Amino acid sequence: MSFRTVVITKQSKISYKNRFLVVKYDTDEKYVHMSEIDTIIVDSTAVSISAYLLKEISDNKINIIFCDENHNPYGELSSYYSRHNTSKKINEQITWNNKQKELVWQKIVKNKISNQALLLKKLDSEYYDVLLGYMEEVAIGDKTNREGHSAKVYFNSLFGKNFTRHNADTINSALNYGYSVLLSTINKEIVNNGYLTQLGIHHCNEFNEFNLGCDLMEPFRIIVDNFVYYNKERNFDLSYKLDIVNIFNNLYVYDGKRYTLKDVIRLYVKNTFDSLENIDKYKDFIYEG
Repeated sequence: MSFRTVVITKQSKISYKNRFLVVKYDTDEKYVHMSEIDTIIVDSTAVSISAYLLKEISDNKINIIFCDENHNPYGELSSYYSRHNTSKKINEQITWNNKQKELVWQKIVKNKISNQALLLKKLDSEYYDVLLGYMEEVAIGDKTNREGHSAKVYFNSLFGKNFTRHNADTINSALNYGYSVLLSTINKEIVNNGYLTQLGIHHCNEFNEFNLGCDLMEPFRIIVDNFVYYNKERNFDLSYKLDIVNIFNNLYVYDGKRYTLKDVIRLYVKNTFDSLENIDKYKDFIYEG
């Protein structure tokens, strides 16, 4: 079973040889067996990659994320054919029932707000009960935008009343990095299940190639938020980024059993797709701190 995340941070050449990923730094070479790799993060624009390696990465369903000159994730490789019946799955996706999508989105939003509230409870925040109130008010399809209202209260409680998402500061940079890796992990599972990342349950931005990933990642954002909160005094450097990546190897409970976060995401994505046929199959990811 794949479990490693390989992060490449300096000028190098990466290629494929006899079932191994080969990373060449000047006169040094490192080998990692492809069966062990779950994700590759290319955190340098000075890396050259062989086309054959990209083909093997796709065949082995390995997630590869590319970072820009500012070391922020900006793209990933996604296979056309990660499942034998992709055409069937896409046809199903196109005809998903709107009412059922709204019911699933209601479940996702309630799950997200519940997790936000649990983090505030752990921090003894006075706004814990406020978020629980928002959670109970989530309508089908979240037509009254309880998600947006709770987000404002939640982030101000975590990082102060002057905090604003998407400002150019260390906290936002760390959140964005963690969310990008999370989104990419979700996207991998969407494609592995045969669906398109562009066609969402709720998100429908024509300029967003990952609408469905943005839907399904919502309950898991709490894990990144928790990490950033407890590390907000740190410099956002390579060590910080590697620690964020390592979150995905931590153990969490899902459906009564303990799994790595990567495996929880795999199970959650499959379960959520099943719930589009039967809403009673939806299983919350419950944040435990």
